[in-house]
Amino acid sequence: MFPARVKAVLGPTNTGKTHLAITRMLAHASGIIGFPLRLLARENYDRMVAVKGERHVALITGEEKIVPPEAKWFACTVEAMPLGSGSQGRTEFVAVDEIQLCADPDRGHIFTDRLLNARGLVETMFLGAETIRPLLQRLVPQAEIETRPRLSQLSYAGPAKLTRLPPRSAVVAFSAGEVYAIAEAIRRRRGGCAVVMGRLSPRTRNAQVALYQNREVDFLVATDAIGMGLNMDVDHVAFASLTKFDGHRSRPLEAQEAAQIAGRAGRGMRDGTFGVTADCPPLPEEMVAKIEGHQFEPLMTLAWRNAKLDMTSIDGLLDSLAASPPVPGLAKGNDATDHITLAALAREQEVRNLANSRARVRLLWETCQIPDFRKLADDSHTRLCARVFGHLVKEGHLPADWVGGQIAQCASIEGDIDTLMTRLSAIRVWSYIAARADWLRDATRFQNEARAAEDAVSDALHERLTARFVDRRAAHLIRRLDDTAEELLSAVTRKGEVVVEGHPVGHVTGFVFEPDATAGNGEERKLVLRAARRALQSEMPKRVTELETASDDAFTLTPAHRIVWNGAEVARLRPGPTPDKPLVEPLPSEFLDGAQRERVRARLAAWIEGMIKRDFAAIDAAEAKAAEDGALRGPAFRLREHLGLVPGGTEAEVNPELRQKLKAIGIRAGRFALYLPEVLKPRPMALRAQLWALKAECDTPELPGGGLVSVPPPEGWPEGFAGSMGWVQAGPVLLRLDVAERVAGELGHLTRRAPAMLPPDVASRLGVKADTLPTVLNVLGFRLLTPEAPAEDVFGPPAPPMVSARREDHRSRFRPDRRGGDRRPERAPARPPREAAVAGAEGAAPAEEG
Repeated sequence: MFPARVKAVLGPTNTGKTHLAITRMLAHASGIIGFPLRLLARENYDRMVAVKGERHVALITGEEKIVPPEAKWFACTVEAMPLGSGSQGRTEFVAVDEIQLCADPDRGHIFTDRLLNARGLVETMFLGAETIRPLLQRLVPQAEIETRPRLSQLSYAGPAKLTRLPPRSAVVAFSAGEVYAIAEAIRRRRGGCAVVMGRLSPRTRNAQVALYQNREVDFLVATDAIGMGLNMDVDHVAFASLTKFDGHRSRPLEAQEAAQIAGRAGRGMRDGTFGVTADCPPLPEEMVAKIEGHQFEPLMTLAWRNAKLDMTSIDGLLDSLAASPPVPGLAKGNDATDHITLAALAREQEVRNLANSRARVRLLWETCQIPDFRKLADDSHTRLCARVFGHLVKEGHLPADWVGGQIAQCASIEGDIDTLMTRLSAIRVWSYIAARADWLRDATRFQNEARAAEDAVSDALHERLTARFVDRRAAHLIRRLDDTAEELLSAVTRKGEVVVEGHPVGHVTGFVFEPDATAGNGEERKLVLRAARRALQSEMPKRVTELETASDDAFTLTPAHRIVWNGAEVARLRPGPTPDKPLVEPLPSEFLDGAQRERVRARLAAWIEGMIKRDFAAIDAAEAKAAEDGALRGPAFRLREHLGLVPGGTEAEVNPELRQKLKAIGIRAGRFALYLPEVLKPRPMALRAQLWALKAECDTPELPGGGLVSVPPPEGWPEGFAGSMGWVQAGPVLLRLDVAERVAGELGHLTRRAPAMLPPDVASRLGVKADTLPTVLNVLGFRLLTPEAPAEDVFGPPAPPMVSARREDHRSRFRPDRRGGDRRPERAPARPPREAAVAGAEGAAPAEEG
């Protein structure tokens, strides 16, 4: 029989070593391959299942065992490889990946044991870096060594800011805090990233990698976990730091370690680059040369720990673990967690009393090998191992309630990212315990519960990571905006929502774009605006055309002097040279050019001009009629300046002849104002209020409802507004101008010669209560006279009140300016009413007919 073949395939990253080993293993009838990480074991297990099917492929890690009855090919972590020491392998093929980890001071002794003792019946293969060649030749002289060159070029690209990193980049940091900070910065500036750390479960890690591989994000932030063969489409690797904490101290990154990480850039025949970013200093030239040339100092020693352990007693076991290496080239590494835990438990008398036989010492050693994934830096892990050992010795198995309760406690999906990652570490411990079928009566149940708990927490962690570090909208938009070859798919919905590439980016109201509220105020907002500009290039011209062709009914004015079109404010009014010529100013919009703004302005100006011409047509008609008579042109001009109503009495300025002429052309020269009755109608009055408030630079006050003839003085009306709007101040109320003029005219006619009986309907016509009527009449220029009843009529009905006119100089109410304008009405002090009734007020305006 031919001796088993031992082969070492060495070389840098991206040489196809792992692919070669898996292909060779699957060509044998059976095989085992060991990987340095659980993530790698799971990844390659899936590849093997795709070729051979689930029935024939097994996965064995410390926390997970999937071993079908017909399993022939095994993907394992190196620690969990089901091999005995010595040369008695159980499968035809055995392989160990990343064999240079023999030099690792913490885990290296496991790899060294596999190098020295793990053999396949037909073929054994070790895969790793060229640095282990001298020691491998010395310790395994029968091994055939094959060197494979890298399939692609790896070159140094120098420093680059995070905002300048090319797409398909991986940023590498060496602590969770650094990873989070960089991931957050990339999310703000580049749309988001996937996150990969060694503490992630395979499920979370695969979900995060899928974000990257599926190009939902173009960036990956990771720890050095990606250096161990995790295959992704990375074009550039950027170091955010050159210092790492190795579990004992912070130290500079070695050139070989940097090369292992940088080598993730480029895949297959595609070249890759590496560099630095953030606050990381440039790589030393010597290190760059080594990485680019794949030339590193050979390893001088490999970590070793005695595999032939003395199980007769605890002290014998500790002594055998402390044994010195048997040959040169091997050296003791750091004491592993299992050794430290054993030494701590050996100091407890209760544990020593229980470990009183070879079988129990072996059991104690197995419990000490429970991995300390939590790394809480206290004695909690030692306490856990002691409790497990105690239950197994005293009861023969672990209590179901205790194990089930611990797993259930770890299954909670509440908490932040760090809480969930800590919980995942705890689940891994209980998954390892549940995988020991000899420790539990119903191991399958607890394995399933632990797997379900890990899946639930893994999914929750993936969601938290994605929510915190990925903005799918921004990432997609950045990629599509940078691709100038293709047109963006964009649309504006009927409700004004702007959608770009399927992502809502904001709302367009009129000609103003409002970014989505979630965009914030930084880089993401700039990105959304950039996408909106591309999306609205064709939308805004269409909107300008729609506004130009819209009917007048499509426009309205707000009290704040904004013009609204289709429910959106598109322009504002500014005071013009005269009240009837306001200026239109389109609201600022970066999406309208100068020509488009002018088109909008011209259409809205035409609408305002048309509305003023329509509602104030009576002013134009009166001016046209007054043009032939010089005496009429002055009052008509003043009405134009005041939009049809000039507050203040006209008795002193307008003689009866002129009053009749004005009345003939539709102008009323009354006791309280010069006005056109048509402008007192609701629609012209509303426009007058708008234009008055525009000139006064205030919001338009609310007018009383139609049909009211008197109202209490509204709060908040500016000074002068009531009179300009056709309301006469009459004591505690405001009277509508036309009603006040009509009633005052009638009463003036009745009392022109002597006091007269007060008509019974005066209070109702004025819309006031009887108790306020004397005050109102007094302001209007009249007084009530209550006659004394004769003695014989004391018990008869009261006599109706008498009304008389009181003399008041109204001339001061309306004084023309010699320069052609009107000065503000001035009120002269009222003269006290006469003691006796008079026939009528001198110069009083005659009654106006309705």
